Amino acid sequence: MISRFFPKEFNFFDLFEKQVDYAVEAAQYFKELVSKGAVDETAIKNIQNIEHQADEAAHAIIDQLNKTFITPFDREDIYALTKELDDVTDMITTIVNRLKVYGITAIDKDLVKFSVVIDESVRGVACAVKGMRSSKNLKKIQESCVEINRLENVGDSMRDAVLARLFETSKDAIYVIKWKEIYQDAETVLDICEDVAHVVESILVKQA
Repeated sequence: MISRFFPKEFNFFDLFEKQVDYAVEAAQYFKELVSKGAVDETAIKNIQNIEHQADEAAHAIIDQLNKTFITPFDREDIYALTKELDDVTDMITTIVNRLKVYGITAIDKDLVKFSVVIDESVRGVACAVKGMRSSKNLKKIQESCVEINRLENVGDSMRDAVLARLFETSKDAIYVIKWKEIYQDAETVLDICEDVAHVVESILVKQA
């Protein structure tokens, strides 16, 4: 049982859960933004605020890691999990910034579909991470990791189909470059979610 290794004076999972909650908030906000097609200065400030709070949670974990002798699982796994969770929020922020820089305000149905899959995947990540408090949640964690992997495959297929259609139908090179980067970044979020799932699965194997 993972929790038996916890130092009583500090609970790393409190910050893991705080960190993943920011990732969920970022994913949900991203979905709302692309559904409305409204990325303005206010949207940028809001997503950057979420990212900033997520960064603070990540820094707090690393700071505590440097001060704590006894940890709930391997130190390198704590670092890896913290980094991957931080990367989820960072990449979502990157996409929103790109939309603003590229001056994209219209609703794009393909990006809306990506945002839905991203939201589902990040919520799966949250379920897996929050389940790590107790070995009783092992089945739920495993199911979440399987679903995250499935959604990553869905993202791969969506990206390939969207890019193929983009290259076939658009004659505007700049337009193609902009949307190619955005779609690839969207799929990258799903890749990072899968990386989180792999870290969680590795921790479970080591603690079995």
